[in-house]
Amino acid sequence: MTITSLTTDRLVLRPWRDDDREAFHQVNADPAVMAMLGPVMSRAQSDAFMNRIMQHFADHGYGVWCVEFEGRVLGYTGFMVPWFRDGVEIGWRIRSDQWGQGIAPEAAVECLRHGFDDLGFDEVISFTAVTNTNSRRVMEKIGLRHDPDDDFDHPGVPDGSPLKAHVLYRVRCPPDDYGGPP
Repeated sequence: MTITSLTTDRLVLRPWRDDDREAFHQVNADPAVMAMLGPVMSRAQSDAFMNRIMQHFADHGYGVWCVEFEGRVLGYTGFMVPWFRDGVEIGWRIRSDQWGQGIAPEAAVECLRHGFDDLGFDEVISFTAVTNTNSRRVMEKIGLRHDPDDDFDHPGVPDGSPLKAHVLYRVRCPPDDYGGPP
């Protein structure tokens, strides 16, 4: 199966390669990155996650792409099918030393364009812990909208965890503009 690569003015979103595993692990082992997602990952956990990403592409024809800037792996952005609910989720995970440079929104806008224009999605969702203000800001920047009636307790997060309560954002096709209010 050939996985489509996507490009923006600054970024390349491409399939993962085995030689990306160390850079991927560095993202997954960064305490700042993982603070709102769950515990940092060991190398074995990170490798298993990359294997699941590759399998997701094989199973669905889409997934989370490696985000590259000037030959350097910065993290990922793309689509996943949540294990506990219907829908297609967009998500991102970017190196903390790259935060604040618009990497996640830029990559996510291109993913949304691809999802709606090329893959035929009619809706894309995103969710995160209530306290994850950085990801919530990205969701709003790219045109997803929050409805408090959609909020939920994540079934994969232990009871009592401050990450249990989640917000859900969504955008339906066709939005007026990718990266702005639908």
